[in-house]
Amino acid sequence: MNSFGSLFKVQIFGESHGPLVGIIIDGCPAGLNIVSEDFITDLERRKGGLQKGTTPRKEEDLPEIKSGVFNNNSTGFPICILFQNNNVRSSDYEKQRSIPRPGHADWVAHQKFGGFEDYRGGGHFSARLTTGLVAAGVIAKKLLSGISIHAEIIEVAGESDPEKGLQKAFEAKDSVGAIVECRVDALPAGLGEPYFCSLESMLAQIIFSIPAVRGIEFGTGFAAARMFGSQHNDAILNKEGQTKTNHAGGIVGGISNGNQLVFRIAFKPTSSTPVAQQSLNWESGAQEKFSISGRHDLCVALRAPVIVEAATAIVLADTMLMAQKLKNVLLA
Repeated sequence: MNSFGSLFKVQIFGESHGPLVGIIIDGCPAGLNIVSEDFITDLERRKGGLQKGTTPRKEEDLPEIKSGVFNNNSTGFPICILFQNNNVRSSDYEKQRSIPRPGHADWVAHQKFGGFEDYRGGGHFSARLTTGLVAAGVIAKKLLSGISIHAEIIEVAGESDPEKGLQKAFEAKDSVGAIVECRVDALPAGLGEPYFCSLESMLAQIIFSIPAVRGIEFGTGFAAARMFGSQHNDAILNKEGQTKTNHAGGIVGGISNGNQLVFRIAFKPTSSTPVAQQSLNWESGAQEKFSISGRHDLCVALRAPVIVEAATAIVLADTMLMAQKLKNVLLA
């Protein structure tokens, strides 16, 4: 339920306003050099308060490596990394406890967990837990030697210029959505399986675990539905599998084909918008007008690229280890 992966496994824990959040990484081979400084760059990219339109909540996010690393090298046992929550303001959520926020998990969490859920800051539904995913991604990237993963925002509020799209949010005093594109270079052919463990399905599963994701498309994606087969097919140019076009986005039959892996992700507007809204008060049973207080991103996708890269790296590390295991079995 709270874990992902077959050989390279991750498990997240913690709550947005609890004492800490963290991650356990199981399956990392022994002997991988890991030091705290490795995590700084990607964790800084994930932080709020560093760019216009993001939450003013600031956490140090210093990784506390509690197990699985000895003398700066992985031991082969589970790696546990913790991040303290020090800058919380839970009173913002006490005031609106009886009114579930539209677009948030408040109402479904209340139904599923019977009122025992931690509602402060969204509890374990919060994007705060992606801090651990980013940390796991740092380790996964170190395992993917020579493979480049890069994600970036290509559209905000329907504008190809992110600054222009963000300006729409400020002018409307409302939140906006965005599209993030991820590209992976130097990925070998043969990763993934047909059907249930296809590379697309594994990537889609972990990508949809990132809060606010509404859709994913590979290669030409939905545009393929408006093309002829002769247009969409990627002509193979050589024995290495290089293709003339890349409408497939680097995956055919659920398996990587050696071309650039390309996919795009749609992020919805942040549910916590400054605009006054109507919702049900579950204590009175009546509809009420309310506004959301607290510290929130106007565009949650602004901090998403590094999370997308981490999620992608986790899947690729897992599939690489599975491919190596299969190769070892066949050679035995």
